[in-house]
Amino acid sequence: MNSDHQLKQDVIAELAWEPSVSADHIGVTAKDGVVTLSGHVETFSQKKAAETAACRVSGLKGLAEEIEVRLPGHIKHADDEIAAAALARMNWDVVVPLNAVKVKVEKGFVTLTGTVDQYFQKSAAEWDINALSGVKGVTNNIVIKPKVDSVTIGEDIRHALHRSWLSDDNIKVSATGGKVHLTGKVDNWRERELASATAWAARGTTWVDNDIRIS
Repeated sequence: MNSDHQLKQDVIAELAWEPSVSADHIGVTAKDGVVTLSGHVETFSQKKAAETAACRVSGLKGLAEEIEVRLPGHIKHADDEIAAAALARMNWDVVVPLNAVKVKVEKGFVTLTGTVDQYFQKSAAEWDINALSGVKGVTNNIVIKPKVDSVTIGEDIRHALHRSWLSDDNIKVSATGGKVHLTGKVDNWRERELASATAWAARGTTWVDNDIRIS
């Protein structure tokens, strides 16, 4: 069986398996290991969940996500209501520093700005917004400005990769200031994403360029 055909079928099955996604209107194509998701869903959280589900499938080498958020007709939230809800949600989240993030909403599309110390704080702010009713998309422009010395970032990431099943022989890490560059090769997309997540978890990381290839 053609590998792209099998990949497509596996992604369709994974989308159907994911309970947080209504996949009735999601289209799937696959070419040379790259999957494209199209169609529409009713919430932005479903859009992100569909992307996550597709990335779990073995054999995936790349993902193009073109799903549109189409809110049900009975859901109508003004931009100022969405902004107020977003700020309230982040204020209740102990991970996001108080008053560190600003919110702009335009026709349901949310843009986050501000500064935080670490990537997990930036990520938490985005996840706070993803599940809000009425949100059609989120652009995360929060800047990371670490308060720690970033000299040992590369070594810290190498140690963390070594603690996981990712071998130093397969992944190379270089760091200049807070900017991290990953190269090498892994067996699948999930391992590539794990390497990125590991790099982002290091204190002082401000940017990650992931050039790891999938063999």
